[in-house]
Formats: sequence, C-alpha cells, structure tokens
Amino acid sequence: MSVLRVMGTETEYAVSQVGAAHYQPVRLSFDVVGAAADTRTRHIRWDYRQEDPVNDARGTRLDRAAARPEMLTDSPQLNIVNVIAPNGGRIYVDHAHPEYSAPETVDPFQAVAYDHAGDRLMLAAVCQASHVTGHVIALHRNNVDGKGASWGTHENYMMLRRVPFDDVAGLMTAHFISRQIWAGSGRVGVGERSEEPGYQLSQRADYIHAKIGLQTTFDRPIINTRDESHSTGEYRRLHVIVGDANRMDVPQALKLGVTSMLLWMLEHADEAGFDVHGLIEGLRLADPVEAMHTVSHDLGLEAELPLEHGGSITAWQMQVRLRGAVYAVASMVLGTDTKGEPAWEDRQTRNIMAMWGQALADIAAIRHASDDERLAMRAEAGRVEWLFKWQLLERMRRRLGGADWSDPRLAAIDLRWAALDPAESIYAKVESKTERVVDDQGLDHAASAAPEETRAWLRAELVRRFPDEIVAASWSHITVRRPEALRDTLDNVYGNASAERVRAVGRDGLVDLDMSDPLAFGAARTRDALEHAGSASQALGAISGRS
Repeated sequence: MSVLRVMGTETEYAVSQVGAAHYQPVRLSFDVVGAAADTRTRHIRWDYRQEDPVNDARGTRLDRAAARPEMLTDSPQLNIVNVIAPNGGRIYVDHAHPEYSAPETVDPFQAVAYDHAGDRLMLAAVCQASHVTGHVIALHRNNVDGKGASWGTHENYMMLRRVPFDDVAGLMTAHFISRQIWAGSGRVGVGERSEEPGYQLSQRADYIHAKIGLQTTFDRPIINTRDESHSTGEYRRLHVIVGDANRMDVPQALKLGVTSMLLWMLEHADEAGFDVHGLIEGLRLADPVEAMHTVSHDLGLEAELPLEHGGSITAWQMQVRLRGAVYAVASMVLGTDTKGEPAWEDRQTRNIMAMWGQALADIAAIRHASDDERLAMRAEAGRVEWLFKWQLLERMRRRLGGADWSDPRLAAIDLRWAALDPAESIYAKVESKTERVVDDQGLDHAASAAPEETRAWLRAELVRRFPDEIVAASWSHITVRRPEALRDTLDNVYGNASAERVRAVGRDGLVDLDMSDPLAFGAARTRDALEHAGSASQALGAISGRS
C-alpha cells in the first residue's frame, strides 16, 4: 500500500554522425552498443525465449504472420546487439536506435537514478565508439527529429493481474493525457513534421494516433496492450509508451511515482469500497487522441476537453480528481494521522504525494501568469521541464527581435538541450538550477552497481564474477555452462571428436535459473551463495536448492 513496486524504464537515443550529411543510424547503433561491451562479456547472448510481443492484455493474441516485422522484438539477432550493463541493465540495438533498459528497481527515486545513470553509460559507449570508428558519433536524449520520426521513452510497472485491464486502460488514459502539464519535456514545432511553427508541452503527443493497441512503432496508442510480465502469473507489466525523455529529475520521478500510486489505488479500490468505475466514467473523454494533442498544444493550460457523457474538463482538473481519488482510497485503507493526512507507509510515498501536490500548485501558478511573469518563475522552472526550456527559447526569441518559432536557431537550442555530450548540452549547463532527487554520487553508483533489492543484483553479479560461464541472460532467466562441461567440449573439439558428442555435452552442461519473481533474487537472498560458490553453476544450484 505504497508507491513501492517493481518498475523500470527504457530509453531510445537519437544517434548521428557529427559533420556528415549522410550516415547509417543502424550501423552507428551497432557501433555504440558494440563499444558498450567488453571482451569478457561480449559472448553473452540475450535469451529471447521468454519474450512474447504478440500477447495482448485484452485476452487475445496477434497471429505472428499478421504482425509487422518491427513488432517481433523476440527475434534473435546475429550481430552484437545486446550487452548486460554493469548495473544489471541492458544496452541493445532497437531498430535504428541504441537503447538502454534500466535494471529492475523498487521505487520511483531509485528508478530515476538508474534511468539517468544510463546517460552516463551511453555517453561512455559513444565516446569509445567514436574513438574506434574514427568519426564522431553523437547521442541525444529526446523523442523526435521534427521531420516525422519519433522514438520511445518507456515506463514499466509490475501490477496485480486481478485488476481488470479495462479499468487500467480507462484510468491510465485520463492520467497519461493530463499528466503532460507537469511531465512534458517541451518541443519546438507542432505536428509530426513540425508543420506549424510553435512550442508545445510534450515531444511525444503528436505521434499518438490510437486509443489502445498492441503496436508501439506505428499508429501509436495511448494505452499499449503488450502483455509480457517478465514475472510470475500473479502480475502483469504495464508498458507505457507515451512519455517524454525527461532530462530533469522531478518530472521523471513524478511520472513514475504518480503512475505507481494510481495503480495502487486500482489495486485497493474494492478493499476501500471506492467507486473506481464512477471515477473512470467521469473522466472518460469524447476523443482521447484529440485531447492528447490539445493538452500538449495548450500553453495556456486552460483548454476544455469534451467529456464522453457531456460537459468538459481541463487537464489540471483531471489531475486534481485523480489525486483526490488516491487520497480517498488511502484514507480508508491506511487511516489518517492527526493532521488528516493518510498514514503513508514509507518516506518515498510521502515525498511523491507532496511532489504531486506541488506540481499542481506550480501548474496553477503558471496558468495564471503572463509571459513576462512566466519568464521570472525560477522555482517552478526548476521542477517543470517544458517551462524551463520555454524560458530559454523565449528569451532567445526576444533577443532575436521576436523571431518566429520556425527559426532554425530555436530548433537548434531544443536539440542541444537533449545532447548527452556535456560540451554540447544546454541542459548540462543549467542542471544546477533544477531540483534534483539524486546527486552525482548516486548516479555514479547506479551506473556501476545493480539495485540490491531485485534480481538485477544477481544478474549483474553473475556476469561480473563468472563472465566466461554465462551463456545467455534475460530479465527472468539466466543460463550458465558448467566449467567441466566447457572443458570437455573444448577437448572434444580439438580432439576431433564427433559433432554429435560436442552437441550432447553442450546440452547436458547447461544450467538455467528461473528468476521470474523479481524480488526473490536480490542480494539479501543470494549473496551468500555467490560468496561460497566456485562457479556460476554452483551458485545457481545453491540458489535453486539443487546440489
């Protein structure tokens, strides 16, 4: 009954070759991911056997023959396109982008640390790739090129499967549309191809064209229905594709924390006797896709969104209602303290709920301010990313004599905000003016060590201690080869033994550990087995209870 749950992020980066008019982003992505590997671990393959991208949370399955090729993300690749990061995360090639998937974490603040630690890992990889290839490669943490292309920044939440998916979809539709007011990272240009000059709250909104669906790269939906839990049957994974690639800490923590609290509310509404269906129906919009675009384009923060059952509502009012629902359920389930505040169970939950309230206060203040007043809002800009970026751009517009939003110099500032290279990044120069939830020391730790509470710790430690023995890994499984089987295989190969004998030794010499429960294989439960094991297979045997 708190914000704590298993969660994680995935970030696709824009990749380019500096100074080149023409380049191959796929080739550059291979170069970056290859540079993230090292000689001890580059042989480890990603285990695609547990992935199921055509399984739909609405209770159906898409025929693989009917799926577009880009949807079949479980197809093994021959190139080096997957690397297990030192922190237990994954670095890989996703279509034409290098991607970092953060390791499994247990709260939004930890998730922010491991998400932004990925920027450091990817920056190190791109620097190495530039050195190896002899040409300068650049990465940007953003979502659009302004010319029609968009790439993802995804969130993942483990939640109880017993909650009807229709309820999840209904509530999350209202939340994802309205949270843009405090979660957007800001974008120059309106429309997928920047058809109209202007500035908007979100980078991702214009590329959303469906209410619900299994797809992620075309006709993108507000609610993605891919049902790959990477966990036990009790849970599903809510896969969110509508978010922005935030550089600032506060909107990223709020995205993760508020979404987690709303899922908690869904999981406990029946226990509290709360009418969640009434809440969802009261927030059901007449045209959710149009509302997604409208909210992002509305710098005045006052657009009235038509409701399906009549009347209208603003994005701010939707967020107020959602927060009120969380308070109502929490008060009934947890009780209240002497101040009437729900008796939140942990510090992380108290902080997220306070930050949510502050975000709504910030948006109310911004909404009622003139442009000149908005330019002076330092505190709010340190928490609201789209506002901070707007301030930089608006000051530039004024210095340029009221330049139109189509001025390419403004688009250049937008791009430089997203640059990972600190020498090029505008964000790196202003980061000290933003509110932080994780410091540089915390980011250093998150880049080099896995979260101790989840199975990411065991994954990272096995790879660190026994790299030669690791055959394959995934989120929920790890496969190792017994050292004696490896020696026998090599002896047979170099002794010209039959191929059948070599294959048999290979099959019999593999040990696989099912780690479907993300919380059952953290440091507390597995450290001792690793400390006393002479090999990965011995460790897995001890952990699984087998000799």
